[in-house]
Amino acid sequence: MNIYQVKESKAEITEALQRLIPQLNPMSRIPNGEELQQIIENKNTFLFVGEKNGMIIATISVAFYRIPTGKKAWIEDVVVDENARGKGYGKMLMQHAIDFAKSEGISKIYLTSNPSRIAANNLYQSVGFEQYITNVYRMYL
Repeated sequence: MNIYQVKESKAEITEALQRLIPQLNPMSRIPNGEELQQIIENKNTFLFVGEKNGMIIATISVAFYRIPTGKKAWIEDVVVDENARGKGYGKMLMQHAIDFAKSEGISKIYLTSNPSRIAANNLYQSVGFEQYITNVYRMYL
């Protein structure tokens, strides 16, 4: 699988997100071309895709932020196409994101995962993430 950072909004990227994001959460809103361009232009957000045989089969987003305790990252929207799972592509995608964060001087990477997503949780632990006991709160605005 070839992993690369999305640098411009293209129909193939939008189409891939339309196919992949519902596999993560069918209720999630999918960005249109203009919104995708805004994501790409954000200096603290990085969208990567994995391509195999000319088809985008995976995606991952990495967001950086700086606070008084250091520069940190958050990983979101990790999806490997259901037809390509179990072949090590998720691990490759995660390692790519980890290496990218390290190269940018990140001190900590965070992510969340629904406990029911057993394969995803096993993947995160296999690449070195440790479960962090905390209360996660969310507010819809």
